[in-house]
Amino acid sequence: MMKNISLIALLLFALGGTKLSAQESILGQVNKADIEQYIALAKQNYVKRKIQGVSTESMKNDVSMAKVSYLDIFNASYFYRPQGNTVIDPVNPYNINGFQFGVNINLGALLQKPFILKKAKANYKVAQLEALDFDTQLVVEVKKRYYNYLQEKARLKVLTQSASDSKGVAESLRRKFERSETSLEVFNQSRVTQSSAETLKVEAEGNFLKAKDLLEEIIGQEIPAGK
Repeated sequence: MMKNISLIALLLFALGGTKLSAQESILGQVNKADIEQYIALAKQNYVKRKIQGVSTESMKNDVSMAKVSYLDIFNASYFYRPQGNTVIDPVNPYNINGFQFGVNINLGALLQKPFILKKAKANYKVAQLEALDFDTQLVVEVKKRYYNYLQEKARLKVLTQSASDSKGVAESLRRKFERSETSLEVFNQSRVTQSSAETLKVEAEGNFLKAKDLLEEIIGQEIPAGK
């Protein structure tokens, strides 16, 4: 029995070993130009990065608002009185006609302004650092998903070839069995091997599609055919 099973394994290796060895490494498939392109696309399209950008811009606007808030202590008004109308103050009729300026100082609020501005600047600095860290992590994530995509793509090729080889061996042994040139045990084992190879192939197809979806999600577009 063990001898027959070993024979099947040997046949599978002889038929598929040469083809599989060419697919064992993904290092030769890594394309630096593709990586740079995917990183650029991720920075342009990834929704979470856009959210990070909006948050940083909001913090920047808070700094500008804190600076402008120093003008709160001033106020200006314009009063218009048509000629010929009765004035409210006949002694000084101009106090309600034209521009009037005023300065209202709330000492507590005024003393808070520098600290409010300082806090706004600190929050903006933190937002900038968070954006920088986000971009660093984004590059790492793009590379990780790209490498995983290549890995699952290579795995699928290997297991597809293995399933094809297993099918070829099973068909060959079936014909030999029909001619009484091999035992039922060997024939049945070849069918079990073929079924296992097909199952692994289906699992590899699912894993490849998941890896492809994850990469496309972060770059914001479909991966071109042939990549």
